[in-house]
Amino acid sequence: MLHEKYYSLKEKQEKLLARKNVKTDFYNGVFDRYEYPVLTRNHIPLTWTYDLNPETNPYFMERLGINAVMNSGAIELNGKFYLIARIEGNDRKSFFGVAESDNGIDGFRFWDYPILLEDICPEETNVYDMRLTKHEDGYIYGVFCSESKDTTVNDLSAAVAAAGIVRTKDLKKWERLPNLKTLNSPQQRNVCLHPEFVDGKYAFYTRPMDDFIETGSGGGIGFGLCDDITHAVIDEERMTSLRKYHTITEAKNGAGAVPIKTDRGWIHIAHGVRNTAAGLRYVIYAFATDLKDPGKVIAEPSGLLIGPRGKERVGDVSNVVFTNGAIATDNGDVYIYYASSDTRLHVATTTVDKLVDYVFNTPQDPGRSVECVQQRCDFIKKNLEFLSKQ
Repeated sequence: MLHEKYYSLKEKQEKLLARKNVKTDFYNGVFDRYEYPVLTRNHIPLTWTYDLNPETNPYFMERLGINAVMNSGAIELNGKFYLIARIEGNDRKSFFGVAESDNGIDGFRFWDYPILLEDICPEETNVYDMRLTKHEDGYIYGVFCSESKDTTVNDLSAAVAAAGIVRTKDLKKWERLPNLKTLNSPQQRNVCLHPEFVDGKYAFYTRPMDDFIETGSGGGIGFGLCDDITHAVIDEERMTSLRKYHTITEAKNGAGAVPIKTDRGWIHIAHGVRNTAAGLRYVIYAFATDLKDPGKVIAEPSGLLIGPRGKERVGDVSNVVFTNGAIATDNGDVYIYYASSDTRLHVATTTVDKLVDYVFNTPQDPGRSVECVQQRCDFIKKNLEFLSKQ
């Protein structure tokens, strides 16, 4: 017989899963925020954390606890919304689980089992932050961070980051491919596969790094091509969205969601990082690249698109928002899935038309305070002149 605590926990979880999400009163004209996260540690099935047999768990204790549910790849298939969430156990190891919803803003439920990847990298210790790309070759690709111990130095925290690659057609059976190799970059994180061939080749957005934490000589988000994704090798990376002094990308930046194709260009939703007295601050920003040359930036509005607000600022790694998944539906709606403070996952909704307007019509950062003030004064003057005519 099941422990009586199981029934109360199950009832509480069912109420959580059935809860309707509602928009907040936040307004900026670009996107809408929602009252509740779409995924938290409390969404994890009880069968993942508790041994339900009272003979082996008489006190109904958590045996395999979950600390956080966060950075999720996202995809729409057959009218349903799917998130490949990063789930962090109490043991600090991350893994992936599939959560499904009918509407993309609430009702997400995890499938019965997490994703068990093929064990082809004996040195790999941790995996996380999968980007999902529905590629024109017919496969759905997942590109994620594959982390291993750096054995070249005498530092227990030293690690090596590589881009792991898997592919599937149904989110159930996953084929593990060899990790991406970039000949001129020692480490890679936040790698994202472009959804179309470029010059007949697979195209990746990369983030060249000299070591696991610091970008070093890495100048921003890279772009590179490879002939064969089953043995992906990039000979040359050229930079797209650059790191810049005294901006939101000063410390580092990286690709987020798979770019969204529009009639004006590819819209990218990425993350930027700057250092503060309280530590690294992660925000989300947007830019556009050319339709024919997806590595060429053609529009880059000033500042952040989404920053951590209110309760989002508190968690395991505070003052952080991060995205690696967005869904653009056929009717033009866009769902941006972003985690806050490495703890929980939220959704922001907008449209393709709004994103295009935002990216192409928001002024660019002039780069210096005096020029930013002049830009704002010109902006105010234009508004006051308009008001005077009303």
